Amino acid sequence: MELVKPAFGLIFWMCVSFGLILFILKKFAWKPVLNMLSEREESIQTALDAAEKAKTEMRLMKSDNERILNEARAERDALLKDAREIREKMISESKGLATKEGERMLKSARENIQNEKMAAISELKNQVAVLSIEIAEKILKAELSSDEKQKALVKNLLQDINLN
Repeated sequence: MELVKPAFGLIFWMCVSFGLILFILKKFAWKPVLNMLSEREESIQTALDAAEKAKTEMRLMKSDNERILNEARAERDALLKDAREIREKMISESKGLATKEGERMLKSARENIQNEKMAAISELKNQVAVLSIEIAEKILKAELSSDEKQKALVKNLLQDINLN
């Protein structure tokens, strides 16, 4: 039963040893533990503040990124519009140049055709003249082959001259 009912000496020495341990802990352990807890609390608070600051910066960066992205899209759209306008201008200029060139080529072809036609007509007239002369020569040779026919022709020509 001694364990159930402790003696006064045991309680005294237990209180003394507890007080001594409490004094030693207070003297050497409580300050470092409290300082460590305080530092830990400060580091956690600093980390929370940094996280909040990072979160705010991320929000700002996100809005900046969206703004930059919208500006880039607007710039891209403007560049595409300019490119379309330049393309349309180049196409219309090319069509105009092609039309002018086609008209020039048609005019040149018409002039060439006209020149060839005139050359062909001149050549045809020359050939007709040569053929006419050759035919006339042959007819005259046939008509004037005898002396009597030549004398009759000269006589007719002289009468025509005298009458005039």
